[in-house]
Amino acid sequence: MTAPGDSASGLCRDCLAPVPHGLRCPACGSPRVVRHPRLHALAIAHVDCDAFFAAVEKRDDPSLAHVPLIIGGGKRGVVSTACYIARIHGVRSAMPMFKALALCPQAVVLKPNMEKYRKAGHEVRALMQALTPLVEPLSIDEAFLDLSGTQALHGASPARTLARFALEVERQVGITVSVGLAANKFLAKTASDLDKPRGFSVLGQEEAAAFLAPRPVTFIWGVGAAFGTRLASDGYTTIADLQRADPAVLAARYGAEGLRLSRLAFGLDTRKVEPHREAKSVSAETTFERDIGALRTLEQTLYALAEEVSERLKRGGIAGRTVTLKLKTADFRQRTRSRTLEAATCLAARIHGAARDLLAKEADGTLFRLVGVGVSDLCPIADADPADLVDTTTQRLKAAEGAMDELRARFGRAALSRGILLDATTDRRKRR
Repeated sequence: MTAPGDSASGLCRDCLAPVPHGLRCPACGSPRVVRHPRLHALAIAHVDCDAFFAAVEKRDDPSLAHVPLIIGGGKRGVVSTACYIARIHGVRSAMPMFKALALCPQAVVLKPNMEKYRKAGHEVRALMQALTPLVEPLSIDEAFLDLSGTQALHGASPARTLARFALEVERQVGITVSVGLAANKFLAKTASDLDKPRGFSVLGQEEAAAFLAPRPVTFIWGVGAAFGTRLASDGYTTIADLQRADPAVLAARYGAEGLRLSRLAFGLDTRKVEPHREAKSVSAETTFERDIGALRTLEQTLYALAEEVSERLKRGGIAGRTVTLKLKTADFRQRTRSRTLEAATCLAARIHGAARDLLAKEADGTLFRLVGVGVSDLCPIADADPADLVDTTTQRLKAAEGAMDELRARFGRAALSRGILLDATTDRRKRR
């Protein structure tokens, strides 16, 4: 079904009117016109919230609207998100905070408020799912959508439906999104980054190879700095180099990844949008204001992180068998150590116990700037922490944590703390 006006190759993103020619919308005068020969034929999209954490904070505090804003964890942490004003000064996500503040000393810095961001993310996700059941989340603030076959439902092409969706997000959630519309997931993801913020870009299969050719190999999604360096040392610096390469040679040198590169270099991607994409792990970490080497202090921090992971597992109705400890030393060297349990768990005490054993082997006086814990090898929570007639410890832990969870649900998270955390509070008061 083709809605009235949808046969035109141009669309006004402000009033949704067709724009058959010209740079401005004849209906409302807006210059925000998206144009492409296959605009109304493509159906795979990638939607990305613009500077998401910072955008939510600016929405809630208008005084931040025109100032550089960084969301991150103190001077020793890293940048979670930087608004576009801060990005003009060179601030980027994952940049050490001290470097970000050197580039933009006038920036306002706020600690992340994940509960607030999750709420906004769920609101955006609900608007996505009103468009199509084929929504594949990638993170709290981005997802793939497949709008194939939705024209009859919405009375409009996928392009027009997505433009209307972007306006609804602005009205209902108070933030902006950028949309990439293309023939497949790789090209859609690529397109969504071309015109941020508040962008809408279209990339068809026909022009994909020519568009990609001059880009560096690291432009390909999933090719990081380390792999990019390896490719460059082998003579592949641009995507055009990959296009000229024999796929068999790439496969022999890089295995399955070589074949993937050969396909993506031409913009070919056969992956489907998978609406039930499951999380592979649940983790939490923190960066200290000062480097810490004391085992007791590290244990206390680790328990708080284990509780955070436990709460997220329980909320998601999942558990996991493998516990991973993450440490970063004062000189930024990372250590990861893992232990697989006999049975899956979602209990903070068991997660902490496994991580603490791993930590004890690493806490040899080394100073650490970061500690984290994660749980992987996930399964339904019904399969976790089975009853044992011989060892009843697990059942006692389940009962104790269940009671704590119930009290916290009624009176707030701060109403109840484990002894190890109370010890940490006491230690801090003594140091004062």
